[in-house]
Amino acid sequence: MPPSPEPVATLWQELALKPNALDAAQQAWLQEAVTHTSSGLNPHHEQLEFLGDAVLRLTASEFIAALYPAMPVGDRSSLRAQLVSDRWLAELGASLEIDRWWRIGPKASGDNTAAATIRAELSEALIGAVYRIAGTDAVQQWLTPHWSRSAEAVLADPHRGNSKSALQEWSQGKSLGLPTYSSQEISQQHGDPRRFHCTVTLPPDLKAEGWGGSRREAEQKAARTALAQLTGD
Repeated sequence: MPPSPEPVATLWQELALKPNALDAAQQAWLQEAVTHTSSGLNPHHEQLEFLGDAVLRLTASEFIAALYPAMPVGDRSSLRAQLVSDRWLAELGASLEIDRWWRIGPKASGDNTAAATIRAELSEALIGAVYRIAGTDAVQQWLTPHWSRSAEAVLADPHRGNSKSALQEWSQGKSLGLPTYSSQEISQQHGDPRRFHCTVTLPPDLKAEGWGGSRREAEQKAARTALAQLTGD
């Protein structure tokens, strides 16, 4: 049996944001953000996750514009894609230890392969809750240290976590044209790490596959497999 979640007031203390104390409505937003649909409870995280998605993209764009004002728009888009990705959100949730507060169903609790997906979803919902409580400045205060570390790593290795970009650059360097991706949803189970299947092909005869909890993840894994075939890494 999973341990009982900690009170959400301690989650706000962990974030170290203002106001120092939350009223009942504000605590309710936090509770909603860490209540996963698999728990069967209402309200659950999905509406705040939807809001958090928009807030995350906006605040990440502002972060990039402030720190890298001379960066071309195309490069900004590539960097932002890394800073708002499911992988990045899952890492954010892990660093916060969001598991201490989440409420999830017993089936999800026993599924270690779904943990990263749930962390990503609830982290995005938590971004929505922080925005509701304290606005974009608080979101920036919370996320900027995480973005700074991630952006530094991405700019040091532009293909870090972006196998599609690396595969495209490799194929163009060999004058082979562009990779072709074909993806399909093969499972409707929420949190299934193999929900999507992707096949990538590249002339003359390369074919590689990947699976993931999202279409993008499946494409990235297919590209990573293709690169391993091509480079032996």
